[in-house]
Amino acid sequence: MIELKRLQDIAGNENEWLKAKHHFAIGPYGNPTHLPIGSLYVFNDDEIAPHSGFGLHHHANVEIITYVRTGRLTHEDDQGHRGEIEAGNVQVMSAGTGIRHSETNAEDVPVKLFQIWLSPRTLGGPPQWNTKPFPKADRAGRFVTFASGGSTTDGILGIRADAKICGALLEQGSITEYPLAPGYAAYLVPSSGAVVVNGVGASAGEGLIVREDRLLQIEAQANTELILIASRDNGQSL
Repeated sequence: MIELKRLQDIAGNENEWLKAKHHFAIGPYGNPTHLPIGSLYVFNDDEIAPHSGFGLHHHANVEIITYVRTGRLTHEDDQGHRGEIEAGNVQVMSAGTGIRHSETNAEDVPVKLFQIWLSPRTLGGPPQWNTKPFPKADRAGRFVTFASGGSTTDGILGIRADAKICGALLEQGSITEYPLAPGYAAYLVPSSGAVVVNGVGASAGEGLIVREDRLLQIEAQANTELILIASRDNGQSL
């Protein structure tokens, strides 16, 4: 079963420095019919204006993954970490018992990013932070795992959730397969281009929910950048 979240059904909000589309309902934000998928409960498509951003604020017991699409994001936290995350790079933060951090755009052009929140498999633990570049050339025609709660070999960033986040760059007309493990659901979002997954299409900014199909056949209708989150929903391991 594959369900499409159409762009017009994904609620958003906008102020003087932030444009956001909320793929899931959280607090007053998002479409109330868009419920979590396994441990995945936030997928925000954000655009941060130049010389602005999220000031110092607190999180606990959440895994936060940030994929920067354009521009450069500056991270700082109360654990002594500071980093600049450029387009194509991924940041992971395990809030654990609690962390205060800021995410700002110090540049003269907007930053566009996807922010993903996952429920951790257990509460607590020391806060952790890491970032890593994932060159687009490595993702040409195939999925590359950015972060995982399972294996962290081959430079995969570690998270404390039963999920993994992958990305691919697909050429128009190509067909790429992705095997979804039993007990897992998936959420796919084209950040550019358009795809058809097992007969269901999605354009840039839309979302596809996969709950039963075990083998995904992904046909690129245009040159496409795609993000995929696979999340455990019945106790299976990665």
